Amino acid sequence: MNNILPVPVLLCIAAAAVALILGRRPRAQRVVSISALSALVVVAGVLVFLTDRYGTQVLWVGAWTPPLGIVLVADRLAALMLLMSAIAALGVLLFSLGMDVHEARREAPVSIFHPTFLLLAAGVSNAFLAGDLFNLYVGFEIFLFASYVLMTLGGTGPRLEAGATYVVVSLVSSTLFLIALATVYAATGTVNLAQLSLRLADLPADVQLPIQLLLLVVFGIKAAVFPMHAWLPDSYPTAPAPVTAVFAGLLTKVGVYAIIRTQTLLFPTRPLTDLLLVFALVTMIVGILGAIAQVGIKRMLSFTLVSHIGYMLFGVALATPAGLSGAVFYAAHHITVQATLFLVTGLIARRGGSSSLDRLGGLARLSPALGVMFFIPAMNLSGIPPLSGFIGKLGLLTAGIEVGTPLAWVLVAGSLVTSLLTLYAMAKVWGRAFWGPPQIHTPAEPDDEGEGGSAMPPAMIVGTTLLLAVGIAMTIAAGPLYDFCGRAAASLLDGSYVTIVLPGGVR
Repeated sequence: MNNILPVPVLLCIAAAAVALILGRRPRAQRVVSISALSALVVVAGVLVFLTDRYGTQVLWVGAWTPPLGIVLVADRLAALMLLMSAIAALGVLLFSLGMDVHEARREAPVSIFHPTFLLLAAGVSNAFLAGDLFNLYVGFEIFLFASYVLMTLGGTGPRLEAGATYVVVSLVSSTLFLIALATVYAATGTVNLAQLSLRLADLPADVQLPIQLLLLVVFGIKAAVFPMHAWLPDSYPTAPAPVTAVFAGLLTKVGVYAIIRTQTLLFPTRPLTDLLLVFALVTMIVGILGAIAQVGIKRMLSFTLVSHIGYMLFGVALATPAGLSGAVFYAAHHITVQATLFLVTGLIARRGGSSSLDRLGGLARLSPALGVMFFIPAMNLSGIPPLSGFIGKLGLLTAGIEVGTPLAWVLVAGSLVTSLLTLYAMAKVWGRAFWGPPQIHTPAEPDDEGEGGSAMPPAMIVGTTLLLAVGIAMTIAAGPLYDFCGRAAASLLDGSYVTIVLPGGVR
């Protein structure tokens, strides 16, 4: 069954090629894209079952003798992240189908959008399944290339400006990643993750530490960890709603995944707990303070995205099974909730004519269904019981209390404050956009994202409802899902990854 491992990447790349060929047949292009991402969800679901039932799945591409060649690896963590990312991508794609012809030409030209979107999914899938650092780098570059194109769709001035910032930051992080690869290979003679786990342990501490810090900087940029976060709130809000949603749901989580993988596998005895806890705390606080200062909903959500990366880093920094369980659960939960909120923001802009709180009001009366679509994920993000956000935060807080160090207690307090401020930010949107007095647009105030009062197309509602339903399902099945995350965390810490990938103990 391990032959299924290349399927997620090959499926998306093949579908992207077909969609590009069908550039003048948008309906056929959409069918290809939906079919490919639906199949990706199924394959990812199968991988979740296989990894949980039979353990980590390994495939040496081309039947090369280990440790030579490219290895694809799926454990519980990789399979879960792949599944949640595939579901988020499918929901966002369905949402994008609701754009009318004029809007699609302006916001996301179909002939470009679908192939690039599928290429993005291929890069993300490759990153999750990569068994060596160089293949992980390739996955990053695939989805970064696609994200450049998606971010600048429409060619407007703000998008090109934001895209330029994004490109510069991404090029810097990619350059640092290449430097890290060269350093790792020079020090150990390999970039295979399992083999690195054995060889790095033999290096002196003063050699291990710079490598660890360099990798943390690279992945911290991708994950938007403070102080490497400033690019995100400036880049995401300018993109079309579907693009912003998929970026928020997927891209930063790949960075978080890479941090979890390298910290637990390559540096299990050097978790840098105090350093990471400090950065987790500052990421939470800076992000949420930025969020409550915003009047644009997209920009506010971009800052909350930064803030809640801090929760995941909190769990990783604790370096305990309970902390990692909470981090894995929270990452999976956050993929769907954050993407849902950005899609709902797209619907708000379409129905109310703007995504700025200064120009919104009365949406609860205008569209009660839209109010429900916003309220549930907003409360989920805020950590209101019994939703999955509360369960994830409770797991992280419990893990912090179990560690019991002064810094861990500070993080527990910081997490509570961040959660309360998140609730305040969401309540501000809820009160002003949905219950505030209706605003009247004047000719001097052009709509930023569409005509006010526009109907919500069924496809947009279906895509948003799909992700909303997944978020609710994660709450209903929180017990089994959290147990799965616990098993994923245990396998990250027990060293089984190395023995399965290199059964002969090759060093």
